[in-house]
Amino acid sequence: MIEKIGRYEIIRPLGKGATAIVYLARDPEDGREVAIKLVRFGQENAAMSRRLLKLFQTEDSVGRRLNHPNIVRIYDAVIEAEQAYIVMEFVDGQALDKFCSIDKLLPMYRVIGIIFKCCLALDHAFRQGVVHRDIKPANILIDADDNPKITDFGLALNLQKDIGKDSTFIMGVGSPAYMSPEQIKNYPLNQKTDLYSLGVLLFQLLTGRLPFRANNPATLVYKIINMDAPSVCALNPGLPAGLDPIVKKALEKDLYNRYRNGAEFAKDLSTVRYQMLEEDDSERDAEHFARLRGLAFFTEFEDIELWEILRISVWREIAEKVLLLAEGENGRRFGVIVDGFVELSSGGRAIGRLGAGEVVGEESLLAPGEPLRHLSVVTLEPTLFLDINSAALELASEELQERFHKVLLAKSLARLRNAEQALAKLGQPAVQGRNPASEAGLSAALELL
Repeated sequence: MIEKIGRYEIIRPLGKGATAIVYLARDPEDGREVAIKLVRFGQENAAMSRRLLKLFQTEDSVGRRLNHPNIVRIYDAVIEAEQAYIVMEFVDGQALDKFCSIDKLLPMYRVIGIIFKCCLALDHAFRQGVVHRDIKPANILIDADDNPKITDFGLALNLQKDIGKDSTFIMGVGSPAYMSPEQIKNYPLNQKTDLYSLGVLLFQLLTGRLPFRANNPATLVYKIINMDAPSVCALNPGLPAGLDPIVKKALEKDLYNRYRNGAEFAKDLSTVRYQMLEEDDSERDAEHFARLRGLAFFTEFEDIELWEILRISVWREIAEKVLLLAEGENGRRFGVIVDGFVELSSGGRAIGRLGAGEVVGEESLLAPGEPLRHLSVVTLEPTLFLDINSAALELASEELQERFHKVLLAKSLARLRNAEQALAKLGQPAVQGRNPASEAGLSAALELL
C-alpha cells in the first residue's frame, strides 16, 4: 500500500470504485483526518482518461463553492501527469446503500430526518448554481448522529457556466434507477431532477425496494417515463398516510407539479415528522421476525422474504369473539394467526377451528376472480393476527409472491384432504367396484395354469 499522496500520510483504504480509490489520510499541517479520492489516468485509454479528468475538475470546482453541513467539503485538489486526487472532509460513517434492503431498513423517523436534511443541502447547492445529477444511496454518507453528507459532485451541472452549452445528462454515466424522466430523455435539467432522485431514495428507504423495477434497462426506462409509482403506504402499511402525497409529488413526471425546490420538499416532510415516534423499531422488528420464524407456515420462507412480509403487513391484537373476516364480504385481505384461536363458519354453521401458524382468507389471493368470501372467521380468544393485503403483496418481489402461492396451495390441498377424510367418516359404506387391472392379471395367471 502507498504511504503518502502528496503531503498527506495514508492511514488505510476506505473503498474502491470503478474509476477511483478513496483513502483515509492525515494532513500533517493540522493533524486532521481527511479522505482522498485518487484517480489514475491510463495511457491505454486516452479517451477515458480525458473523461475522468473532466469529472475530477468538475467535482473540484463545484465542491469548493458549496459550504453546507450536509455536503462533503473539498479542501484541496491536485492534478498530475498520471494521476489526480481530491482531498475532502472525512465522514466517519457509511453510505445509505447499506440501509436500502428490506431487512436493513432504518426506522422511519430516522429516514425522514435524513431526507429532510438532504432537501436543505440540495436547496443550498441549487442556490449556488449546482445540480448534482447523480443522487443515489451510495453518494450520501451518514454519521453516527444521522447527519447526511452528500458527496461525489463529479457529474454535477454548473448552471453558471454550463447553461447555453450542454446542460443535459451525460448518458452512460450515472444510475438509471434514480434518474428523472427528463434526465432519461436527455432534456435540459434544473434542480428538480435532484429532487426526483431524492424522492426515489426516500421511496426505497421506506419500503426496501425501488419504485420502478425491471429485468432489463429498456423496460426500466419505459416505466420511469410512463408509469406511476406504487403507494409507499401500500408497501409499508405502518407509514403515516401523509407520506403518500409527498412521495407522489417528488416523483411527479410533470415538472410543473413536482417540488419547486428542496425547501418546499423539506417543509412537507416536517408536517409528517410529528406523527412518528422517535424510537428505534429494530428491537420490535427482531421480535416479530423471531415469532414468524417459529411458525410452521413460514418454514419454507427465506429470511429476506420474512423481512419483506414484515414491511407489507400489519400486526393486529384482536379481542375474543370479534368478526375477523365476514362471509360474503368483498375484500382482499388475508393473514396468518400468530397466536390464539379462531372459528371458521359458513351459513351460520361452524366447520372448524384454527390456531397459531394457520392462514385464513387465502382465497383472496388464490382466487382473485371471486371477490366474495366463502367463510366467516371469528376469534375464540384474544388473538394476534398478521394482516396482509393482497394488493400490497402484488407489489412485493416476485420471489415472495411465488413463495406465498406455493405454500398456500400446499396448505389448501392439505385442508382438502382433511375435509375429505372427515366427510368419509360421516358417509355410508362405499360401493365396492371391480378392478379391471386385477381381473386382467388373474385371467393371465389362469391361462398360464
